Amino acid sequence: MKPYLLVLSSPSGGGKTTIARRLLQVREDLGYSVSATTRSLRAGERDGADYHFVSHAEFERRVAEGEFIEWAVYGGERYGTLHAEVNKLFAEGRIAVLDIDVQGARQVRRAMPDSVHVFVLPPSAGVLVERLGRRATESRGKLRERVAIAATELAAVSEYDYVVINDDLITAVSHVAAIIEAEGRRVTRQRRLLGGIERLRQEVMMEADRIANG
Repeated sequence: MKPYLLVLSSPSGGGKTTIARRLLQVREDLGYSVSATTRSLRAGERDGADYHFVSHAEFERRVAEGEFIEWAVYGGERYGTLHAEVNKLFAEGRIAVLDIDVQGARQVRRAMPDSVHVFVLPPSAGVLVERLGRRATESRGKLRERVAIAATELAAVSEYDYVVINDDLITAVSHVAAIIEAEGRRVTRQRRLLGGIERLRQEVMMEADRIANG
């Protein structure tokens, strides 16, 4: 199968990163594209695994040199997807999984029209705010800013190919897995299909001649 980009988007706290991690644990055909960011390292995160943590100056240098497929500013910090990360996964024959925001997804869609986009919805506003509020490191002002951004991002759902409601994590993961299975069967992703179809067509024509010649 021809590898492609699988983009998962959601408001912060919507669960896109958790869903991506669950899928990566059970599917060898997927690989995580590690994004670059200027934000600070959080407790439990590892540089090069969760993000490539870089300075603002380093990020700007990479932007100028065209190293990003997409990049966006979120909450005052920059986030971006590196060409090198995605190309490495494609070379391994794996689907590249991105969990990025709406701004970044729009850039990916323009740059790589073959990408598949899934929006992960929270089951309710209350659940979303509760999930965001679990980050004890953030002030009430920061929380309000994130909630306001989430409201704006929800307006972009119609731009996506699929939507999954993250009410139950196991169910949400299975729904995204079903999307991956369906996309893998697209004719345009089947590298060997066209050659096989042509052989089948020739065999059918030979059978038609055999029948005609009795």
